Amino acid sequence: MEIVMFVLAGAAVILVFSAIKIVPQQQAHILERFGKFHRTMEAGLHFIIPFFDRIAYKHHLKEIVLDIPPQICITRDNVQVNVDGVIFYRVIDAKLASYGVNYYENAIIQLAQTTLRSEIGKIDLDRTFEERDKINSAVIMAIDAATQPWGVKVLRYEIKSINPPKDVLDAMEKQMRAEREKRARILESEGTREALINNAEGRKQEAIKQSEAEKQKQINEAQGQAEAINAIAMATASGIREVASALGEKGGQDAASLKIAEEYIKQLGLMAAHSEMIIVPSNISDPAGMIATAMGVFETMKHRSLGATHNPPKLPS
Repeated sequence: MEIVMFVLAGAAVILVFSAIKIVPQQQAHILERFGKFHRTMEAGLHFIIPFFDRIAYKHHLKEIVLDIPPQICITRDNVQVNVDGVIFYRVIDAKLASYGVNYYENAIIQLAQTTLRSEIGKIDLDRTFEERDKINSAVIMAIDAATQPWGVKVLRYEIKSINPPKDVLDAMEKQMRAEREKRARILESEGTREALINNAEGRKQEAIKQSEAEKQKQINEAQGQAEAINAIAMATASGIREVASALGEKGGQDAASLKIAEEYIKQLGLMAAHSEMIIVPSNISDPAGMIATAMGVFETMKHRSLGATHNPPKLPS
């Protein structure tokens, strides 16, 4: 009897514990009663009826990362490339995820692969590397539209790698090398052109500066010559005024007569010394007569100068 009671008590404890279910955070359990969907158990403590209820499915509500296996895709220009990716999804409806599709992860992988092959086939090989964002968006839109009845939300899709064949990679490398060499030659030629332009501009500026310097030099020389001529004229005018003033003083006429006589005789002697043929005055044996002749010339010049004093020439100031 005691054994029976002990067995019954143990069975009761087992039944009580089997009726208590705890659902962890960010999980959802599907409860079926008599094989039919009963309710969705969210995170927390729940009670079920043993032998009548059972937990049929367990789903994680966190964001899940799912690798898409590599596959061969053919581009629009008939090049085979090996493409793989990764997809991020989350279960938003545990009931639909349980009954909407069988093995939704496998369904997502298959749908992602078929959509990716379709998108890669629309573009050329060269554009597959630069239009990854466009391909990713197209795959997300196609998968998201198909997975809504499954209670699954596709958040992101990313292409991990695009691997063309080795011969295509070699051809692309040669093309990129040629393109780099082309850009280098273009940059070098542009640098040479800029250097030639700068040198020509420098020579032009140098020629302009030299011409301006030569122009300024000529202007300065002309100004100097003008100032020199002006100074000579001023000095000549001043000397003439001084001579005229001296002649007007006492004894000035006698001094001028004596000076003229001396110059007359001096010039006559120079003519005799340096000329092969000279014209000799008739009174050369009479020095007094020669002096008188010179004085006569002076008196003539004197009378002319006195006549000019009434209308004196305007001397430069």
